[in-house]
Amino acid sequence: MQMEFSKRLDLFGPEIFAALNDKKIALEAQGRKLYNLSVGTPDFAPAPHIKQALLDAAAVDENWKYTLRDLPELLDAVGQYYRRRFGVEGITPDKVMTFNGSQDGIGHLGLALLNDGDTVLLPDPCYPVFMTGMRLGGGVPWFYPLTAQNRFLPDVHAIPEEVARKAKVMLVSLPANPVGSIGTPELYAEIVEFCRTYDILLVHDNAYSDIIFDGAVGGSVFNTPGAEEVAVEFFSLSKSFNVTGARISFLVGRPDVVAACKKLRTQIDFGMFAPIQKAAVAALLGPLEGVRAQCKVYEARRNALCGGLRDIGWPVPDSHGSMFVWAPVPAGHTSSMDFCLELIEKAGVICTPGSSFGPSGEGYVRFALTLPEDVIREAVAAIDQSGILRA
Repeated sequence: MQMEFSKRLDLFGPEIFAALNDKKIALEAQGRKLYNLSVGTPDFAPAPHIKQALLDAAAVDENWKYTLRDLPELLDAVGQYYRRRFGVEGITPDKVMTFNGSQDGIGHLGLALLNDGDTVLLPDPCYPVFMTGMRLGGGVPWFYPLTAQNRFLPDVHAIPEEVARKAKVMLVSLPANPVGSIGTPELYAEIVEFCRTYDILLVHDNAYSDIIFDGAVGGSVFNTPGAEEVAVEFFSLSKSFNVTGARISFLVGRPDVVAACKKLRTQIDFGMFAPIQKAAVAALLGPLEGVRAQCKVYEARRNALCGGLRDIGWPVPDSHGSMFVWAPVPAGHTSSMDFCLELIEKAGVICTPGSSFGPSGEGYVRFALTLPEDVIREAVAAIDQSGILRA
């Protein structure tokens, strides 16, 4: 029998990572040494107190049942964390809910917020689930460009008034994946005022607030006056606390938006596993010195990669935040996907083609700072020795 699948699948582009993975497997089978800088999964271990909290909770039989709700102690811990880490008061339990990772949350967000044909303002380039989640909800993306000329930052003044008046939601990601740009208080103020003026819900992806370089300090959108009226924020423990596989994130902000997302969630899952919630409490209430020390390691890796590539003739600008580097495809190469395949073949270095991050991603590749500094230097040397920059 021939199955006709949902037309929703036509909303998504081809799976470009399959070709990269096939190439990786083939080269591994040949015994080639590879440097995988493609996936943003931290190579650090979670802190012992976080692991112990999960183990202790997993030993309790009751914790293996459906949770059906977010634990009150976890919702309270999020409020305490926002007060301690960001200086933000007033994050009460009705302003917080868990998601099984920000990817899951953003992927379902459109189903709770949008009707068919609603206009959504998306950064370009952006993390792919931004596009996926909004299209699944029937939203129509309008891409606001992040350009090198504007330091890959949003420019709300460049959004036409007729677009702004019909927009329902605006997604912003700072520090930004994939481009590595960071916000300033002045920029956040401009974005919040824009959304207030045009009655747009601001959705801030704040996954990388603890990975920010050169003396800058990551914050929350709720450090901006007026944001509580127009914004929600996805806050994740994945990158700060190295718990990507546990899938721990939160939607924080306007109670009406949180309530709508909770209503949707009751129809599709039974709540986050209780031991994972207990581990999240331990992370939120525990020491933060390790998080700050880890940021310094990421900065050293950024220096090794960006500085090293510039030294061998590839003009890659410094990333200012996130765990990613956004690099222009070298002269003489026109396709980011073709360049990635050639880079694997000739140098054994794996990165991600910019074409997977939206219409303006072509012409760039993304590196993840997920290998030790000395190994990154080896990867840079392998690129140099491959001759790919002199092709």
